[in-house]
Amino acid sequence: MKSYSLSHLSDQTLLRDLVTLDDQHRTTTAALLAHLAEVDARRLYLPAAFPSMFLYCVHQLRWCEQAASKRIRAARTARQFPAIFPALAEGRLHISAVVLLAPHLTLENADELLAASAHKSKSEIEQLLAERFPRPEVPALVHAIAAPSPAQASRQLSPGTVGTRPQEPAPRSAESFDLRPKLAPLSLQRFALQLTMSRELHDKLRYAQSLLGHQVPAGDVASVLDRALDALIVQLEKRKFAATTRPRPPRSTLAGRHVPAHVKRAVWERDGGQCTFVSETGCRCPARTRLEFDHMDEVARGGRASVGRIRLRCRGHNQYGAECTFGVEFMQHKREEARRAAATRARPAAQEHVEEVIRCLRQLGFRADEARTAAALCEAVPETSLEQRVRLALTYFRPRITSPGRVPPAGAACGP
Repeated sequence: MKSYSLSHLSDQTLLRDLVTLDDQHRTTTAALLAHLAEVDARRLYLPAAFPSMFLYCVHQLRWCEQAASKRIRAARTARQFPAIFPALAEGRLHISAVVLLAPHLTLENADELLAASAHKSKSEIEQLLAERFPRPEVPALVHAIAAPSPAQASRQLSPGTVGTRPQEPAPRSAESFDLRPKLAPLSLQRFALQLTMSRELHDKLRYAQSLLGHQVPAGDVASVLDRALDALIVQLEKRKFAATTRPRPPRSTLAGRHVPAHVKRAVWERDGGQCTFVSETGCRCPARTRLEFDHMDEVARGGRASVGRIRLRCRGHNQYGAECTFGVEFMQHKREEARRAAATRARPAAQEHVEEVIRCLRQLGFRADEARTAAALCEAVPETSLEQRVRLALTYFRPRITSPGRVPPAGAACGP
């Protein structure tokens, strides 16, 4: 067994070995990212029974989630800009630098930006990017917190209670507030949930608390969420695999892509709501999201939707199985055809949304040619509300919206 006690080394030897190991580490890191990028490009995580490169790194390579995410982003960026590999190997860049630079690198600025970032710390690169790619100023945040009484300060809030806390002694900047949801274990059976909610979600929560006033007198948030998730899960299970307490008599299975409800229920229960792909080493895919009902016998070859011939597969392994059967190029061609067909179907709906905006602008007094030009701004956002699309279209007139004769009349409204 190798001993890691280095107390016998002289100071000079210890420092020399540290520098040598650091050089080896940089070289190994560059090689590691190159291998990681190639495995990712070939999607070799799929035959290893993992639905994504991230899960392969976490479960197969035993990396922590943060290290996996960081290295994957760096590897993909370095594959796109190969000059990063020697920069890492020679110590001119570190992984954190690559991750910071990734959103800003282009074919035009890559060489110059990588050279400008050489031998800089993370904070120095952040300053460099702030100078070259300035962002909007962070709005000031003012939080009014009432001073608690001694009784309030000494009282501990019960689990799930929404309340105020004494103001912290040191002010916090806007960037110090972490608004990302957090779910962390506290003990074997207890977890802490922290999130920032919108006004709409806050109002829904308060309304649910009032409706549950008899069942949950204290309005405990955890109890309200528990009941809400119970109701949501019932709806999702019904939509996902036709779960029901009153199943209808099963019908005969026919050839085609349609999977009957009773088949979905039986397959979901049999497979445990998990992808069934198993690698050559016996590792089963851990995916429990983006699951699809996959025909063991391809539909194109007359496959039937029976319990014995349907299985659960994640999206990645469903496509991987089709590629193994029909070939990668054939499936890529089919997927491209499907994308073009979907875009073609979406055009009439997008055109209808544009026509709605044109009608509103005409009612506001704009000429037909102006309305058509302004409404064209909304073609890329057809799924937003009519009000939002009209607001976007009005930005076309912003330089002259206040000119005489161009102000919409008071009380003007748009509609069909």
